[in-house]
Amino acid sequence: MEMEQFYYDNKIVKKFIYATILFGVVGMLVGLTLAVMYLFPNMTDGISWLSYGRLRPLHTNAVIFAFVGNAFFAGMYYSLQRLLKARMFSDFLSNLHFWGWQLIIVAAAITLPLGYTSSKEYAELEWPIDIAIALIWVVMGINMIGTMIRRRERHLYVAIWFYLATFVTVAVLHIFNNIEIPVSGLKSYSVYAGVQDALVQWWYGHNAVAFFLTTPFLGLMYYFIPKVANRPVYSYRLSIIHFWSLIFIYIWAGPHHLLYSALPNWAQNLGVAFSVMLIAPSWGGMINGLLTLRGAWDKVRVEPVLKFFVVAITGYGMATFEGPMLSFKNVNAIAHYTDWIVAHVHVGALAWNGFMSFGIIYWLIPRMTKSQLFSTKLANFHFWIGTLGIILYALPMYVAGFQQASMWKQFNPDGTLTYGNFLETVTAIMPLYWMRAIGGSLYLIGMLTLVYNIIMTVRAGSTIEDELAQAPALQTIKSGRISGEKFHSWLERKPIQLTILATIAILIGGIIQIVPTIMVKSNVPTISSVKPYTPLELEGRDLYIREGCVGCHSQSVRPFRSEVERYGPQAKAGEFVYDHPFLWGSKRTGPDLQRVGGKYNDNWHFNHMWNPQSTSAGSIMPGYKWLFDNKPLDISLIEKKMKVMVTLGVPYSEAEVANAQKTLRDQALTIEKSLENDPDYVKSYEDSRKRAAAKGEKFVPMNEREIVALIAYIQRLGTDIKVKETSK
Repeated sequence: MEMEQFYYDNKIVKKFIYATILFGVVGMLVGLTLAVMYLFPNMTDGISWLSYGRLRPLHTNAVIFAFVGNAFFAGMYYSLQRLLKARMFSDFLSNLHFWGWQLIIVAAAITLPLGYTSSKEYAELEWPIDIAIALIWVVMGINMIGTMIRRRERHLYVAIWFYLATFVTVAVLHIFNNIEIPVSGLKSYSVYAGVQDALVQWWYGHNAVAFFLTTPFLGLMYYFIPKVANRPVYSYRLSIIHFWSLIFIYIWAGPHHLLYSALPNWAQNLGVAFSVMLIAPSWGGMINGLLTLRGAWDKVRVEPVLKFFVVAITGYGMATFEGPMLSFKNVNAIAHYTDWIVAHVHVGALAWNGFMSFGIIYWLIPRMTKSQLFSTKLANFHFWIGTLGIILYALPMYVAGFQQASMWKQFNPDGTLTYGNFLETVTAIMPLYWMRAIGGSLYLIGMLTLVYNIIMTVRAGSTIEDELAQAPALQTIKSGRISGEKFHSWLERKPIQLTILATIAILIGGIIQIVPTIMVKSNVPTISSVKPYTPLELEGRDLYIREGCVGCHSQSVRPFRSEVERYGPQAKAGEFVYDHPFLWGSKRTGPDLQRVGGKYNDNWHFNHMWNPQSTSAGSIMPGYKWLFDNKPLDISLIEKKMKVMVTLGVPYSEAEVANAQKTLRDQALTIEKSLENDPDYVKSYEDSRKRAAAKGEKFVPMNEREIVALIAYIQRLGTDIKVKETSK
């Protein structure tokens, strides 16, 4: 049989590996900075773009999409070419994918610290960047499928199935979750509201974990573990069951993030049922990976790459056992909103994604540079200090989660909350936050060790060039099934049909959950007393989103005695019908704010935002001094914002839109007048007027500054229904 010569494109793999390393360091540095901010909340005092609320989404996006994303692309470009015995379909598309993705990351790194965010977890980027992501993702898909079509290997190996499922599902999730109406170049509102927005977001959010952090790395696992161990996959039949059951079941599980919320019970229960079922395919994959090492465990002792892989798969198994357990309502009642979830997420990210990425890098670079790894001892050091870092990060957060849940729920014999002041639960876990920062530091030291080891390996080796290969051309056969050929064997040589079936499998669950919630009105009953936000409150809500307040404060009271006593009546679906986007949150570093309106006077909020420790001793919330700056609140878009809201179904009248600026200023003046009840405020206000005059600056009245809008929004929360007064 005549052999064809061709070249594998190693240069594109090199680019993605270098990007992985660079953004891994950046993402972990930002994460460590955030961990330290819990200990020193005012370490970036007064610097808006370095505040916790703005850096948190930068950290999650950098780790997920920059570090893990680039690692997947590197491994996929390397393995796909060799599994298909073909160069990538288009060098131009490969490079467009690389540079387009890096520009998206840079755009995120600029816009998120500046406060341009949609507030949706793992989907914070604004609409122009969302469009760019969709386009670059399609570029990758065309390149991937084009390579499959011109392949020289008839059979599509299991890793490729996972790559295809990743491509299709992430595209569907990203597009549907980010349907929004632009207000300006970097501001938009989600077309979904309240309960519906929450369901769509966590359908996306859970499956972003499933199809960006899990399925692509399972594909890499199925390629690199057999390759490094020089052993065949333990069970090909198990891999078939693993693949189809995983992609079908995973897509249903999103509602378990919304248990005990205002989401309809049928949707919650459906999410729980499928989440529990997830343990079977998840552990099927873990078992298949670990048992592939049968007969090769002696190599694990001496080969650092296999050490990384073993801990990675073990971390995957732990996280995918814990996930279904967390979906049980009685367990979720304890864990949700606590640091338990932080521990759970980081076991997956640091062990599964991080260690798989490190192992792949340590294996690929020496082969592409035609050299040996500079130092096996340093790689082993990285492994052990990284493992210790994971343990010292996760265990304190598990303990903190249990302690938070326990303290929040305890009652005295007389029926009052034992820890009525939320800050008592914060101060109690501060030693555990110190341990987390130490664990994160160790993990980062391991990452920096990898950087040095790889630099020295590259310097000592050859320049990474395209790799010569040869294989016979693919022989065409009839399109139908060969005699005796089973259906799946036929499917494994049909990339288009495989892609279509995978798409159908992932669409079923989403359609059954989301369509009724959006189309059937009884799922979201309205409340007549709930009115749209005033213009000033709408501006204040946008500031709340800009500053990332939702990262630390929930707005969803669950139907537990402890929460109703602490915060007020449980959340009702009709309260959120004008919330574009929803702001229920997923972590309580601070108390829930759904019923906070009217609980404190305007002066308390004014002082709290300037210096939280002045009103709440022991608080770890940073100050937001830039909200008080001598510059006016930008209200130039308020009419357009309200018109977009009208398009989305919010019942503003034409007169309300036309008079928006006057209405806004009248409410702002009312708040300013209430602030004057505090003599200290009056004195500081006059002092600021004098300072502005001395500098020759135009003095901006307090009623025109951002802080007043934020106070207006906070004071509105929960006031549409009667709230039982409780002490915090």
